[in-house]
Amino acid sequence: MTREPISLTLPDVSAFARALKSDLGAEAVPHQTLLNAIARAGGYRNFQHLSAAQGGAAPIETPEGRAVTRALARFDEAGLMASWSTKRKVRQTCLWALWAQVPARTVFTERQISDLFDTMTTFRDPAQIRRSLIEDGLLTRTLDGSQYTRVEVTPDVTAREVIRAVNKRRTRANPTVTQ
Repeated sequence: MTREPISLTLPDVSAFARALKSDLGAEAVPHQTLLNAIARAGGYRNFQHLSAAQGGAAPIETPEGRAVTRALARFDEAGLMASWSTKRKVRQTCLWALWAQVPARTVFTERQISDLFDTMTTFRDPAQIRRSLIEDGLLTRTLDGSQYTRVEVTPDVTAREVIRAVNKRRTRANPTVTQ
C-alpha cells in the first residue's frame, strides 16, 4: 500500500507545540525540547534551523477567534451594534465594524455623523461612539468639534474578520445595503 503525502502548514509552531504538549500530557517536557523535536521530524537539525529556513516567508496572520466571537456577540443578526462592552479590547474591536461603515474622505457635521452612527446601533449613544473612535485614532474632528472625518488606517486581521462578518449580517438583513 502506498502512502499518500499529507501537507501540514502551521501558522505558529510554538502554539502547535503547546497544544501537542497538552494533548500528550507531556507537561514535564520543556517547550524548547518539543520545538526541536517537531523541527527534526520536519527534516531540520533543530528549531533554530527551521526558523532560519523560513527567512523571507511572511508570517501568516490569523484572526483571534475569541476576540472575534466576543465582538460579534455585541451585534444583532441585522449587523447593528446592540450593546456597548465594558471591556476595552472588545469595544475597540467592535468599533472597527462601525468605522468601516463611515464613508472615506467625507466630512461630516456632528449631527450627520451622529445620525450615521444611529443607523449602525440599537442603543443610540453616538457621542460615546464618536469619543471612542477619536480616542482610538479612527476618527478626527476639528478643534471646534464641528467637523468629523474618518482616518484611513489598515485594520488588523481580527478587525477585518469582524468587519466582514458584520457586513455579511447587514447585507443578509437588508440586501439593498451596499458595503
